[in-house]
Amino acid sequence: MTFTAIMSTKRKAPDKAPPFRVKPRILVVDDEPDALELIGFNLRNAGFEISTAEDGERALKMARDLQPDLIILDVMLPEVDGLEVCKIIRRDPVTAGIPVIMLTAKAAEVDRVLGLELGADDYVTKPFSPRELVLRVKNMLRRGLLPEEKIDQIKAGELLIDIPKHLVLVAGQPVDLTATEFKLLTLLAQRKGRVQSRDQLLQDVWEYDSIIDTRTVDTHMRRLREKLGNAAKYLDTVRGVGYRFVEIE
Repeated sequence: MTFTAIMSTKRKAPDKAPPFRVKPRILVVDDEPDALELIGFNLRNAGFEISTAEDGERALKMARDLQPDLIILDVMLPEVDGLEVCKIIRRDPVTAGIPVIMLTAKAAEVDRVLGLELGADDYVTKPFSPRELVLRVKNMLRRGLLPEEKIDQIKAGELLIDIPKHLVLVAGQPVDLTATEFKLLTLLAQRKGRVQSRDQLLQDVWEYDSIIDTRTVDTHMRRLREKLGNAAKYLDTVRGVGYRFVEIE
């Protein structure tokens, strides 16, 4: 197996550009008016455009129609709960790439893990600090922006990562990854052979200044491996330390 980085001289525009906006738009989904008001107030003060929905069905329609830059999604919703909404969002090609922050009063580990396994990128429990929530939103959006990068494609055997297109192919077939999963895979591939600790990945992928929960990394890695199928062999676990991208002869 050979590992190659492909340099491009000209980048192609994405096949479908998101709606043009001066300010990033956040869709806030919660059935509590006080929560909508608190979150909306703090995000507007931070310079975001805000749309709100009070139930799951409305949230799904707005996600498709508006294609927001990020969704803050409460778990406890009437009719269609937040976990089901997150699952549907990830299955729909129109909304699959939108970052999702789950917001809920449920603090049990099983609830956090379930939310992450269904495709959430981050998880915040109530009561929460508005400043922390705004910081997480900014970090999540910053991760979604493609930095100036000399390497446009990374290839390892049947695995191809196209960075500008935000595209991963395994044996020529596209793999549907969330924004966080894509960044996690790209970062490991760019640092091939070098072990990345869970703490380092939390800082570089999630951009947390303090350690929140290293199990977040493990949950995303497990889901990433499941999606990659045979190409998961390039993701190696270094027991007690972290993960690395390896070359397979």
